[in-house]
Amino acid sequence: MQEEKEFIQELLNPKTQNQAFQKLLKIYQKPLYNHIRNIVLNHDDADDVLQNTFVKVFQNLIKFKGESKLFSWMYRIATNEALTFLSQKAKLSGVSSETLQNKTIDNLKSDIYFDGNEIQIKLQKAIVQLPEKQQLVFKMKYFEELKYEEISEILGTSVGALKASYHHAVKKIEAFVTAN
Repeated sequence: MQEEKEFIQELLNPKTQNQAFQKLLKIYQKPLYNHIRNIVLNHDDADDVLQNTFVKVFQNLIKFKGESKLFSWMYRIATNEALTFLSQKAKLSGVSSETLQNKTIDNLKSDIYFDGNEIQIKLQKAIVQLPEKQQLVFKMKYFEELKYEEISEILGTSVGALKASYHHAVKKIEAFVTAN
C-alpha cells in the first residue's frame, strides 16, 4: 500500500508525472482494454473508451483519496466510461442497448481482433440477455478472473450480492445455451 501511495505522489508531481504516467499505462493498458472490450465488444470502441478512461484518470487523479486501490478506482472509471459509451451509442442509433449489443455480437465474426468461435458468440448472446449488473459481474469473474473482493471494490457492491449475481447469471446463461 505504501508503494501505491508513493506511485500516486509520482503521478501528481509535475517533475515525475510523465514517467509515472507512462508506467501507469504500461501496467494497466492491457487489463483495462480487456475489461472495456468485454463490455463494449468492439475493438475500435474499446480503444476509444480506453483513451477516454486514461484521460479521466489523469484529470481526476488529484481527487483520488486512496480509499480503494488505484486498480479498483481505474476499473470503476473504465466500467462507467464503457457503460456510458454503450448507452450513448444506442441512443444515437435509436435502438436499445440490448439491440445494439446483439448487433455488435453479430459483427464479431468479421472482427479481425475476435478470435472466438460459434460457442463464444453463443455465450456472448446469452450474456446480453442478462441484466446489466449480472453482465458486469459475470464478465469480470469469468473472463477477467477477478476476485469477488476486487469486483466489490470496483462496483461498490457487497461480496455476498456479487456471489448471488454471478450464480444467477450462470444459471441464466446455462438455460439460454441449452435452449438455443
